Amino acid sequence: MPIYTKTGDDGDTGLFGNRRVPKDDARIEAYGTVDELNACIGLARAESLPKDLDDRLASIQSALFDIGADLATEDGNASVPRLTTATTMLEQWIDESEAALPALQSFVLPGGTRAAGLLHLARTIARRAERRYWTLRRDTESVPDEIGVYLNRLSDLFFSWARLANHEAGVADTPWRRD
Repeated sequence: MPIYTKTGDDGDTGLFGNRRVPKDDARIEAYGTVDELNACIGLARAESLPKDLDDRLASIQSALFDIGADLATEDGNASVPRLTTATTMLEQWIDESEAALPALQSFVLPGGTRAAGLLHLARTIARRAERRYWTLRRDTESVPDEIGVYLNRLSDLFFSWARLANHEAGVADTPWRRD
């Protein structure tokens, strides 16, 4: 069986449940951006990362796959109980990471180590996924609030982890300076 179906050659795609929508529909934009975020995390995991960070990123990837499925399903909310627990875990990881870091004195430019750069990239994609979620949320109320909360915490976590990756490598964050 070939991987191509040709069913999307006219610019539309199917949601779970078989309803066809345009490929640039808000729902497709939302779960497509979550998929892009998941791929970016996969790229970050290709780096030599500490095992606990890699395990946490794998857990996040699984949660994002669930979110993508919920967003691809009208009235999808299967991940809601898991996301409530997962959001609490993200908050614990943020607190843990922040406790190991010096206090921020200024805005920080993305960069430093390769791992930090990839985590900053994941942060920006997570922010876009959150924006696409809110666009969809305004269009329809059939998406769980918990997804927006999770994506918001996730971008905060990636910011903190990017700073931690630099800190642990002995690389200073680059402060933003007005020219």
